[in-house]
Amino acid sequence: MKVTAEKNEKVANMIFASIYPLYWNRLEKNGRTREEFHQVLEWFTGYDEDKLQALIDEKVTFGTFFQNAKIHPNAHMIKGVVCGYRIEEIEDEFEVYKQCRQMEKLIDELAKGRKMEKILRKV
Repeated sequence: MKVTAEKNEKVANMIFASIYPLYWNRLEKNGRTREEFHQVLEWFTGYDEDKLQALIDEKVTFGTFFQNAKIHPNAHMIKGVVCGYRIEEIEDEFEVYKQCRQMEKLIDELAKGRKMEKILRKV
């Protein structure tokens, strides 16, 4: 599937705080801990637990969330299909959409019970 500028903008304008509980509920149902969830988010974005909570409280958009994040240098190693989109084929101009799908891929892997070393792309 092809990403469009409209789709990228729609994701960029979504509020992180409204999606966070959906991610967490999925992980909790699969027996994962909030600590594991936050470890994955911190690895990918550089945001520690306090900063994550501040971003949730501020109701920042995904655009702001990713713009201020320090995306991990190994994020390029996150590959695969999420919601019908092959991550490595999403064009760089749609950075927010790509980063959102990368984060969702990490959350999917965590929910499916993948080992943390693999999720965090330890080389």
